[in-house]
Amino acid sequence: MVSRTTTSFDGVAIAYSLSGTAQTALVFIHGGMSNRSDWDGLHAAFADRFRVLSLDLAGHGESGRNRQEWGMTQFARDVVAVMDAEDISRAVLIGNSLGGPVAIETALLAPDRVLAIIGVDTFQSFQTPSVEQAQTMAEAWRTDYAKSMDRMLGMLLHDDTEPALYESIRKRMSETPVEVACAMFLSFGGYDAKAAAAQIKLPIRSICGDKFPMDVEAVRQVVPDFGAVVLRNIGHYPMLECPTDFNSRLERYLDELAVTPSASASRADSSAG
Repeated sequence: MVSRTTTSFDGVAIAYSLSGTAQTALVFIHGGMSNRSDWDGLHAAFADRFRVLSLDLAGHGESGRNRQEWGMTQFARDVVAVMDAEDISRAVLIGNSLGGPVAIETALLAPDRVLAIIGVDTFQSFQTPSVEQAQTMAEAWRTDYAKSMDRMLGMLLHDDTEPALYESIRKRMSETPVEVACAMFLSFGGYDAKAAAAQIKLPIRSICGDKFPMDVEAVRQVVPDFGAVVLRNIGHYPMLECPTDFNSRLERYLDELAVTPSASASRADSSAG
């Protein structure tokens, strides 16, 4: 796994990690107030069959924070910048939380280069906060960052989450400057996730914890080719909370979607016969 940097559309430096040499890429997109280290274990697990990329969105991790306008489209352009830098023409986008809608916006920007989208504890629904709700959320973080952090983690994780993992997640989130966190939350306000998803003509899957209710049939009204699996007693970060099970579920989805090298070859052989 090597680390590299490229430049997004507005001059912000975007840091990313890369492993593998295959034509088809898995592009991992972290959630809000996190960073690409969430996906470090996925490089070792999948780089023998795929090119694996994970990036820090602007304002997160080692990427630049000098962005003037924040939003889903801007984050998606960070992803496209990394895909451009590595000449990625075949990608499965895998996004946790905020990374889910960012993956959708990326697919809208680069439709001919995305094969499928896999969400990680996201796409339980396409509800997003109103402008007023987003403003209230941002103000709460600006007023009391630590209290807001504890409240959010209480929503995202189970009470019996392994203490060391809990502290690791909390530390990573705490590294996000309050100005970036507030700008990110404000960008949610009025974002129409349902309208964006309705434009997608790709298969979408999701691997979720059980902290938030999943309504598969309601999501299929927006995205017909949708499927989900819910992991019991797992919270918002299944790739960190149960990595072996998560990797197995992800591999099954990649096989089902026929994007693994073996599946693609089998499909080609079948067509030729």
